[in-house]
Amino acid sequence: MDIAFKCPNCTQELEVDSGASGQQITCPACSKTITIPPADPTNLRGGSPDAPPPGREHKHLSVPVSDAPVATLIKKALPPLELIAKDGLREIKIKTIRHGDCREVGHDNFDKVATEILQKIGQENIISIKTINYSYIESSSQKLLTDFGILIIFKG
Repeated sequence: MDIAFKCPNCTQELEVDSGASGQQITCPACSKTITIPPADPTNLRGGSPDAPPPGREHKHLSVPVSDAPVATLIKKALPPLELIAKDGLREIKIKTIRHGDCREVGHDNFDKVATEILQKIGQENIISIKTINYSYIESSSQKLLTDFGILIIFKG
C-alpha cells in the first residue's frame, strides 16, 4: 500500500510506499525537507492503479450514442490559390496599381496606366475598384512616406 499526501509547502501531490512513514524526504517540486505522515485510512491508497488519490472523486464517464447520422464538425479546407491558378479554375482576380510604380522622371503616368489596365479588363468584368493608402520607406532618404493606389477586383 502507498501513502498519498500533499507537500505542506507547495501542495504538490506525492505518493510513497507506506513503509516510509515518518521518514524525511526532499520534495521534488519545491526542494524543501518534509516528513512523510503516518499511514491512516484517509491517506492510504490501495495497490490498485485505478484507485483515486485521497480527496479526489473517481468519475465514470460514458460516450453518448445516437442513431442519427454523424455531423461533420471539421470541414475540408479549400485548395490553395496557387493550385487553383494552375488548374485554371480561378474566377476572380485582383490587380493592384500603386501610384509610386507609375512615376517616371518628371511624369506622373498613374492615370494612363490605370486607364489602360481597366480597358484590358473590360467594364463588364470589373467587380470592384477600391482606393488604397500605403506607407513605405524611401531608400535614398530613409523617410517613411505615404502614397496611394487602386485595387481592382475583376472576373478573369
